[in-house]
Amino acid sequence: MAKEVMTPQEEALAQAQSQAENFFEKNSKMVVAAIVAIFAIAIVVFGYKKLVSEPRMNKAQEMLYEAQYLFEEATPDYSLALNGDESTPGFAEVAEQYGNTPAGNLANMYAAACALRLGDFDSAEKYINSYKNVKGIPGEMVNAMAEGIKGDIAIEKGDYAKAASLFKKAAQVSDNNFTTPLYLRKAALAFSAAGDEAKAQECYKTISEKYPSSMESRDASKQLAE
Repeated sequence: MAKEVMTPQEEALAQAQSQAENFFEKNSKMVVAAIVAIFAIAIVVFGYKKLVSEPRMNKAQEMLYEAQYLFEEATPDYSLALNGDESTPGFAEVAEQYGNTPAGNLANMYAAACALRLGDFDSAEKYINSYKNVKGIPGEMVNAMAEGIKGDIAIEKGDYAKAASLFKKAAQVSDNNFTTPLYLRKAALAFSAAGDEAKAQECYKTISEKYPSSMESRDASKQLAE
């Protein structure tokens, strides 16, 4: 964000960005499990093209895992994970060459996360807009993460109202005790930064009432008590 002086609401939102970032990055291994399930479904769906589709999907999956390894390092090299080098493919290459496979589709989301961390918000937006929602319960959580990344991009561009709407949408995509309260809290912070305290309080109330065992519940209760 370009502002040198931030309001308390903006400071709280910036802190949430640095601490929580988006659920996708901090739960990459969970995404891998979802990928496996998505691949299994895809192989069944495309079984009649086994000689063509399955080898292509397997190659895309292999390349995705190589790039993902760079993404998951203790100190990630987001540029390398995105662009790769002579020996290791990056998410951008996987997305470009295998965009019509499940792995290529997910590579778009990883590429968006990398571009976001590198400060290239336009590229992040391009990649995340290329991601296509997937079906099934694991897919719903991945879809929620994609909406969360869109919200993070909007935050970085200073559009808090749009970010709030996207975070709220992310919370609604998959109803669970992890992504839902996380994105509701980020929606609340974005609403506050946009000056809409009433909607922020609605988000906190939903967290407190529906997700009392979540990590975000304590902060929600505190905000409601103020």
